[in-house]
Amino acid sequence: MHILMLQLRFLQMDHVFFSSALHITLILLTICKGISGAKFTIINRCDYTVWPGILSNAGSTPLDSTGFELPQGGSRSFQAPPNWSGRFWGRTGCTFDPNTGQGTCITGDCSSNQIECNGKNANPPATLAEFTVGSGVKDFYDVSLVDGYNLPMIVEPNGGSGSCLSTGCMTDLNQQCPAELRVESGQACKSACEAFGSPEYCCSGAYGAPDTCKPSVYSEMFKTACPRSYSYAYDDATSTFTCTGADYVITFCPSSTRCCLHFHYGFLSVNVIFFLSNRFGMRSTFFQLYYAFVYLKLTGCHCHWHVEYRKEIICELKTGERKGISAEISYQKSARDTTPPASTANGAETGSGSGDGPIGIDTSWLPNFLTGDSPSAFPCWAWQFTLIFSTLPSLFLFLVYL
Repeated sequence: MHILMLQLRFLQMDHVFFSSALHITLILLTICKGISGAKFTIINRCDYTVWPGILSNAGSTPLDSTGFELPQGGSRSFQAPPNWSGRFWGRTGCTFDPNTGQGTCITGDCSSNQIECNGKNANPPATLAEFTVGSGVKDFYDVSLVDGYNLPMIVEPNGGSGSCLSTGCMTDLNQQCPAELRVESGQACKSACEAFGSPEYCCSGAYGAPDTCKPSVYSEMFKTACPRSYSYAYDDATSTFTCTGADYVITFCPSSTRCCLHFHYGFLSVNVIFFLSNRFGMRSTFFQLYYAFVYLKLTGCHCHWHVEYRKEIICELKTGERKGISAEISYQKSARDTTPPASTANGAETGSGSGDGPIGIDTSWLPNFLTGDSPSAFPCWAWQFTLIFSTLPSLFLFLVYL
């Protein structure tokens, strides 16, 4: 009996030691994660090669590279130490001599005359991703258009705690850039500060404070297209984000991810849609849903999840062999939108577009049409099944009330 109790006591002690060791290990792992800095993964989803540039701020240890070539579909990761701060950007249209390694880039060039930027900054205009990595405390990050824009970019935290929101600019501002801001090649869009040099645009001199430097019509244009990006020097409130203990993925041209949207013209009949609108008091009308189906039938588009306050599908209409295809939808209201409908469009905000112009459709409510808005993001394959099955109850109700 004494031997048995002794064995049990040793087993209990082993369990205590094991549990304590496990707890200590977990604590150490948590501490180590907090003091190990952050891993940055750069992904190129553009249809062309990008040459990322990296600049470490003064006092920060430089990363393993300051500039490199990243082909279409390529990725590369870097480990940043604690308390590191710096910026990333993409260079485009670069030409480097294979023998000497010397060359320049059309946009984002860092004037190093080499692939490596070697501590030199990006020449504007360039889209910038800026970071300050904490040591067990919050990281700060943003995507800035203060120095202009040259290509789409998003930043996505991976892991970590806190708000940890994605940010960036998905819109191709080069297609919307005013003539007075457009560079000659059309591959970048200047900031108003660079284009005009006026203190009110540069937030300098008498305009060097938040209460005197206000958004300009140009920065407002940037902000409308990219709501979470810095549009001018004092755009901190809606443009700086935080996360603790995260790694980060920086993606160039995230909208180039191809997906499939195959829906048939007129999937729901006119009667069903009017029935839903009238009986359940929804704001969506026949024309809203009907035209959404017409547009979604035009497949072969590029889609991405819009990094804004709500998830949206944004498609670029690709004509391909089907010449003359056009769409008469710019944005669709949601099923729960209570704002008065446009008198000439029967509840839908409409615009015209054709060819390769970007056409946006707010279809976040379609998967849960019967219950209103859906803030969820769905993979592209899920949209086909979710949308089809979400319409089956509508057809059933229509048949019941015939």
